[in-house]
Amino acid sequence: MKGTETKLMKYMEGANKRISIPIYQRNYDWKIENCKRLYDDLIAIIKKRSEKREQTDNVDEQVSHFFGCIVSTYNPKSYYEEFYVIDGQQRITTVTLILLAMYNLLKQDKIVSEDKNLKDKIYEIYLVDKWKPANKRIKLKLVKGDRSAFNKLFEEKSEQIKGSNLTINYNYFYERIQKMEISVDELFEALISLEIIDIKLDDNDDPQMIFESLNSTGLALSEGDKIRNYVLMNLSPKKQEEYYENYWYKIEKNTEYHVDLFIRDYLSIKRQLTPPMKRIYFEFREYVQENRIDIELLLIDLLNYSQLYKILIGGCAFDREIDACIERLNRIETTVIRPFFLEVLRLENKGDINKEDVKIVFQAVENYLFRRIICDLSTNRLNKVFLLLHREIIRYDNTSKDYAEKLKYALLSKKEGVRFPDDSEFLEAFSSRQVYNMRAKNKMYIFERLENFKTREDKDIYRHFDEGDYSVEHIMPQKLSPQWVESLGSNYRSIHETWLHRIANLTITAYNSRYGNYSFQEKRDMSNGFKESGIRLNQLLTTYEDWGEKQLIERNDFLKKRALKTWEYPTTSYEPFKKQIDYVTLDDEIDLTGKTIISYTYLGLDRDVKSWIEMYEEVIKYLYSRDSSVIIEIATQEDKNGLPYSYFSDRKENLRYVLELDDGIYAEKNTSTNTKIILLRRLFEFYDLDFSDLVFYLKDDSKNK
Repeated sequence: MKGTETKLMKYMEGANKRISIPIYQRNYDWKIENCKRLYDDLIAIIKKRSEKREQTDNVDEQVSHFFGCIVSTYNPKSYYEEFYVIDGQQRITTVTLILLAMYNLLKQDKIVSEDKNLKDKIYEIYLVDKWKPANKRIKLKLVKGDRSAFNKLFEEKSEQIKGSNLTINYNYFYERIQKMEISVDELFEALISLEIIDIKLDDNDDPQMIFESLNSTGLALSEGDKIRNYVLMNLSPKKQEEYYENYWYKIEKNTEYHVDLFIRDYLSIKRQLTPPMKRIYFEFREYVQENRIDIELLLIDLLNYSQLYKILIGGCAFDREIDACIERLNRIETTVIRPFFLEVLRLENKGDINKEDVKIVFQAVENYLFRRIICDLSTNRLNKVFLLLHREIIRYDNTSKDYAEKLKYALLSKKEGVRFPDDSEFLEAFSSRQVYNMRAKNKMYIFERLENFKTREDKDIYRHFDEGDYSVEHIMPQKLSPQWVESLGSNYRSIHETWLHRIANLTITAYNSRYGNYSFQEKRDMSNGFKESGIRLNQLLTTYEDWGEKQLIERNDFLKKRALKTWEYPTTSYEPFKKQIDYVTLDDEIDLTGKTIISYTYLGLDRDVKSWIEMYEEVIKYLYSRDSSVIIEIATQEDKNGLPYSYFSDRKENLRYVLELDDGIYAEKNTSTNTKIILLRRLFEFYDLDFSDLVFYLKDDSKNK
């Protein structure tokens, strides 16, 4: 690697020079505020130069302005003098936009230069190779997503691509230059004064490592950007183009450019853990390196999963019921289910299960989630439930046979904090929950399901809510008028407090503002009232003469019956042939004394073991291989009081039943099961690892069914 101080314009000049932005780089994303800051700096350069010239009486006094580093690699196979820019593309592109705006303004006689050759100088030295055909003339080659918008700026009569940052920023410079805050000659002189460190990488340099160090703050690049660079950067230019076109571009399109979220779900499947958003890139890199995965095979796998991911974010399963279910689940933002659903769709894609199975699975999961929402159960452990659910289903008989039935069995087997609320618990919560005070997304979901369930004449409830047409209406109003007090009777206060925000007293309408505090009869009979409503939920209301406790109870019973049909509690005759395997995580506060471990899962790997000691040894060895310094520091600590220090040592004689991790580093194995669990938790804290990622599968000691 060699760094040389030079002028940016010197770096860019030369008819035969080509500056290419590699396809793995992100699109041009400078905003107006970035461009304004740069232009203000250019003006400041000229003002500072003028001040210096006045002080020294030297008309040739120059002022330099450091413009950062430009890191690039040379392409020896190119016909041109071509450089691939690893860092600096945003700045080079922006300066090119300024030069292009200057050229066009000079050409259109909207500004005038004292140098009659400036227009041609800008065009022929910095922007194009005029001897080449039009399609190969522009010297700066941007990434595919930017190329069309950029190239159109060079065409005289071409219509600009208005939404592009390139077009927006070009037009900003085009307008600002005409304000003549400084002359075009001064602007050109300011550009010439921009200094850079030109860093050229040689064959021995690792572009990926250098790129990571240059972007170590993570401020400029998304996790998806970093992953794209990691996958493509070390390939030859030809392979970069091929893999980008055949795989990565399609992956970006399939995921609607939310590659980081997609990769997070992909890693959840492959490693059986969900990485934090800020660590997606590092976890991905570790996964690829640990498993020595061929890049093209990796991209093929990612592309296949991205096609399934497209279904989950866009609802394009080509089945009305599945698509509707996906939209509803997206509306209530249940992204935690996506890794599991990806595996379900993968099985269908392989032909292992059919579309009817997919419907049953999706609907059972939807019902499980909503029953938990209405019962106000914690969502904390759902991530782990859905992370392990596919493997749990397969484990019953090591096949995907009877997948939908096994899914229902698995969900019905969930206990305590991850239970599937039964009809009794569900109906109690459905009747008494203050639905009006729930989050808007959940309220919309409830009314959409109650309105559209089991009808093909469905209404686009979500669109009407989104556009402000529909709103939630209190049949008995929030503020009681004297007429309402009289209608409710002497017990009006209790009725109002009990029922006001419950589902029985709520409906949807496009005329909420008209209803106000009107009496029930007025709301029912007025123009656009309940009697004229096209909403099915309002049909029962038209049969009532009054609205009080009796009617609230009746409507509540009616809605409970509909809710039971809408969010059914599943039934299945499936029972596993072999003993059911239970599981707990390192995070669970459960006494494991007397429990028999048969396997464990960590980082996507299943390991069969014969004892807790065997599991403990393997996990400790893995942690030591991950970062030996943590355990070495614990083992060499002089004060051995407390956990985990008294169970690790650099002297074998200090321990009883020794596990040797390295020369002079030992761990104690002679501990109870619960002590092993406590020690692992302490170590996971030292390593900053998530407890719930280590999963233990236990033998069911109950009788075989």
